[in-house]
Amino acid sequence: MFVAVYWWRVHPGKEEQFRAAWRRGTDLIREKYGSYGSRLHRDADGRFVGYAEWPDEETWRAAFDRKMVYDDPETRAAFVDAIAEVPADADPIFTMTVTDDLLLRARPDDSPLDGE
Repeated sequence: MFVAVYWWRVHPGKEEQFRAAWRRGTDLIREKYGSYGSRLHRDADGRFVGYAEWPDEETWRAAFDRKMVYDDPETRAAFVDAIAEVPADADPIFTMTVTDDLLLRARPDDSPLDGE
């Protein structure tokens, strides 16, 4: 497995717009390019960080070289409109090959423990 990590700063008040466009874009990228999907995180200073999983580096590279374009201009426009800042070269901040994976995947029937 291969992963790519990205970050974005979002215009204040456009966080939900960004998240909705990110979710839709992730679905479209998975369908068109064969990714395994992604997780979106938010760090302490408000920056969004996405962690995308791919079957291998070649699959990711083919999608990245095509700028991961998908056929949904409305979603793309909403995503771009919400973004205030990206890294200067817009490349991922990390690309890595997974060597050991101990992350448990939650099942839909799992419910959080009381107090969580």
